Amino acid sequence: MIDLVQNYWPHILALLSFALGIPAAIHAAMTKDDVRAAAGWVGVVLLSPIVGALLYAVAGINRIRRSSIGSQRALLRGQGPDQFGRFDISETDIAGSFGNRFAAMKILGDRVSRHRMCSGNGIEVLAGGDAAYEAMLVAIAGAQRSILIESYIFDRDVVGLRFSDALIAAIARGVQVRVLIDAVGARYSVPSIVGHLKTAGVPTAVFNGNIIMGLRLPYANLRTHRKILVVDGRVAFAGGMNIRAGFSSEIAGEEPALDTHFRVTGPVVADIFQVAAEDWQFSSGEMLTGGAWALEEMPLPAETSSVLMRAIPSGPDATNETNHKMLMGAFSVARKNIRLMSPYFLPDRELISALVTAARRGVEVDIIVPAVNNLLLVDRAMTAQFDQVLKGHCRVWRAEGAFNHSKLLIVDERWAYVGSTNLDPRSLRLNFEFDLEVLDDGFAHTIGGMISDVLASAEPVTLEALRAKPLIDRLANRVLWLGSPYL
Repeated sequence: MIDLVQNYWPHILALLSFALGIPAAIHAAMTKDDVRAAAGWVGVVLLSPIVGALLYAVAGINRIRRSSIGSQRALLRGQGPDQFGRFDISETDIAGSFGNRFAAMKILGDRVSRHRMCSGNGIEVLAGGDAAYEAMLVAIAGAQRSILIESYIFDRDVVGLRFSDALIAAIARGVQVRVLIDAVGARYSVPSIVGHLKTAGVPTAVFNGNIIMGLRLPYANLRTHRKILVVDGRVAFAGGMNIRAGFSSEIAGEEPALDTHFRVTGPVVADIFQVAAEDWQFSSGEMLTGGAWALEEMPLPAETSSVLMRAIPSGPDATNETNHKMLMGAFSVARKNIRLMSPYFLPDRELISALVTAARRGVEVDIIVPAVNNLLLVDRAMTAQFDQVLKGHCRVWRAEGAFNHSKLLIVDERWAYVGSTNLDPRSLRLNFEFDLEVLDDGFAHTIGGMISDVLASAEPVTLEALRAKPLIDRLANRVLWLGSPYL
């Protein structure tokens, strides 16, 4: 065998190049919707067939084929017709209360998201880790039937162990508990919380990989970035909050990292549950059915507390780029203002064009990012892109103080989009994300007030200041920007 390899290694290498390179190039050409991405990957594979094909297998395949657990709410709410249909809202109702342009957004959501906009919901803002963790732990302590958690990061620190103890106590009193943690996010603390939970008897799964053997090829680049907790099918928590001590002032000190989470009630909870339950089934093979996971009928709240909402999952499966399509639609209907906060602002050309077009037709566009970022390379890459929006009459602000991980967007102080999606390539095309579309004047006003508070002490980013930076600094930023799809 050694002699064979020594004598024929050029032939073997050529054969291996064809065997790996041709399928990879064909896959890239046939599956990539963006011609630039397709051409780029085909070029990489053809120039270096073996290494390029391996790189493509790890970082180039951005779609997971997975079966759905069913057609949504009817399956999860028991057999028979969907008893929650009476909460669904029509375009006519939207147009009467909010105008035709938001009725158009409702139609867009119906066509790109599998979940319907519904009334009868309530949503509470939980600003900061202290408020969010307290509310979540209270809900876990009061659980009677079931608890389902999905999180990108669930650290084995003081906060993570508090959640772990609460889940263990819930199991002891007969509550069904399931915990899903991303395979990459689970590695943020060593040792991982996964082993601790499993040893304690908490059913725990790892998304798209495992802790010991590594990630699941060829989908290693596709992560769940969702942060969801559903208790008893009655109350859900979602937003941008991971489970880690750095967001708690009790542990991190006077300036913990900031984030925003939301406590949600109403019919939309059933859709939130389905998203996390489908991810659980994908990772563990278990379908969550039976009495413990039943979603009970609920009365319609008073009209003054009834918020119109839609659950919007997106990710590299059947929901690919749903968040991107919703953002494009929202920017196109704006008339007065667009205010968005994101820790990582690296939108693609389409979103930049949508923001710039809105600004050029008179919409006030404010983009708020942290003054100090937790990811230096991402911060430098997005700095290299600021000139594209600034030249298009958008305003960019650097928020002073502690790092703010919140993802918040409002349009015309009526329509809001909140959740886990960052404005970067990973969130928009690679990660599994979860957001909430909220059409409610009061909620949008609350989010707008939070953004205004941040703006009050924020520093504007100007073209003059960007151009005044040393050439070597600007060049380094631009080089990092070139690699932004993979940061």
